[in-house]
Amino acid sequence: MRNVLRNTAYRKLFSAQVVALIGTGLLTVALGLLAFDLTGGDAGIVLGSALTIKMLAYVGVAPVVSALTSHVPRKVLLVSSDVLRAGVAISLPFVTEAWQIYLLIFVLQAASATFTPAFQALIPDVLPKKSEYTRALALSRLAYDLESLLSPILAAALLIVISHHSLLVGTALCFVGSATLVLSTTLPAMRSTAAAPFVDRLTRGVRVFWRTPPLRALLAMNLVVAASTAMVIVNTVILVHNSLERTQVDFAITLACYGLGSMLVALNLPRVLDRYPDRRVMLTGCAILPSGLVAVALLVLAQDSAPAWPGVLTVWFVLGAATALILTPSARLLRRYSDDTNRPAVFAVQFSLSHACFIITNPLAGILGATLGLAPTALVLAAIAVLAGLAGLAGLAGLTAVRSWTSASTRLQKANR
Repeated sequence: MRNVLRNTAYRKLFSAQVVALIGTGLLTVALGLLAFDLTGGDAGIVLGSALTIKMLAYVGVAPVVSALTSHVPRKVLLVSSDVLRAGVAISLPFVTEAWQIYLLIFVLQAASATFTPAFQALIPDVLPKKSEYTRALALSRLAYDLESLLSPILAAALLIVISHHSLLVGTALCFVGSATLVLSTTLPAMRSTAAAPFVDRLTRGVRVFWRTPPLRALLAMNLVVAASTAMVIVNTVILVHNSLERTQVDFAITLACYGLGSMLVALNLPRVLDRYPDRRVMLTGCAILPSGLVAVALLVLAQDSAPAWPGVLTVWFVLGAATALILTPSARLLRRYSDDTNRPAVFAVQFSLSHACFIITNPLAGILGATLGLAPTALVLAAIAVLAGLAGLAGLAGLTAVRSWTSASTRLQKANR
């Protein structure tokens, strides 16, 4: 990992990513408090609507912006996105109506949907060696997991001495810091490409996915991840508080176990991927996740037994670990099956379609959990994950994908040796 951080350009970009993630985490906490100030008991409706707007922005904006900005210098694009996010954060304390929150959240998430795929597509050019790129992916996964664990703690500590309006100022400063780091980075020059019609640029990433069997398989694996993650995001609080009758601290510990599993896998995955092909690692994750959801159902049914609580902590750890087995290598596939002319579009499509899965699974987890109970919900999500995993292995991928994926993985292992 340290060898990767010796690369000055990557070190600055990674620092920019971490600072922006801290800002995003602080914003999440501040937004909840702001919604409560404006609407009181309806804050949950506001936050739920904001989450829906976030996903819609992610799904709809990323491919369009990628097509519109295909010839915009990458530094300009990244810095502009950060400045826009800082401007939204500064504006939030002045809102007086819920609809204003919705509008600003859409703008904020549209900026994030611009920044993230462009940032991800840039890293393969900064770190052209495959082994270094793999370690950069592990660091990125680690940064996301640490943000989810530490940002609420940092926000709570800051709220002891400042108001949540001041917290939004801190959020804006984080985005400004990210923009400053990107601005100070020397980026690889963009390779000139022939001009193409807008529709061609808009559909470029989708066409790459459609004609590339391993990327079609990745689409199905996105749904496997979304099915299990929806159970964690939507129903952990209900499982811990209502079913197991545990405390708020126990709720935080449960989510921490999920993040810890993901972080430990991310730290060790580069060495694993040096020895085993991406396909085997990712399909292992696809097998574990539905099994983990079945275990969740069994734990709910045995909620009054002594092993239920440690069982939940163990299963959440396993779910986090299996999720990292799929998500961390996925960018290696995007890099392998794209080139300089279509890489930003391919990353934008993956960003968009992976979040589209959550538009299906998150409401489903919430509605089924409220109407059928947590055990049937976990089993339904497990069934979805199984079907999606089989689609990734057979229906969408097929024997052609197995051969091409295995062949590419074999070449990768030989190169690493």
